[in-house]
Amino acid sequence: MKKLIVLFMLMVSGIMLAQTEPIKVVFDVTSSNPDVHRTAAKHLRLMAEAYPQSEFELVIYSGAYKMVDRKSSVAGETLTDIVKRDNVAIVICEQTMKRHKMTMDGLIPGVGSVPDGIYEIIMKQKEGWGYIKEAQ
Repeated sequence: MKKLIVLFMLMVSGIMLAQTEPIKVVFDVTSSNPDVHRTAAKHLRLMAEAYPQSEFELVIYSGAYKMVDRKSSVAGETLTDIVKRDNVAIVICEQTMKRHKMTMDGLIPGVGSVPDGIYEIIMKQKEGWGYIKEAQ
């Protein structure tokens, strides 16, 4: 019985350590669907809160541009709060911004930009970041 308890304790401590190791995750959002925007924002918030020592980046491009539009975002309140966290970055593709005639002033405060959203994701993966495609 004593060996069983020790084995159980080792398994539990191993699981706990595995879940606290810092991770890096890039979220990819291209959908124009507001439900996808809400879900992606929720996933980002939950992950950032659960793993405060980890890093997260939300990359928005293509049809998802409204997700970070200050006036029309359905996830704006969540993103406004979550972008303030030290372990979260939210960025939009500058090519997408040009196509939709967006300016930095029209974005949710704290949202940044990258020259190319796809390139940003590829570089993050090359650096060992995990990848999550937010879609419906």
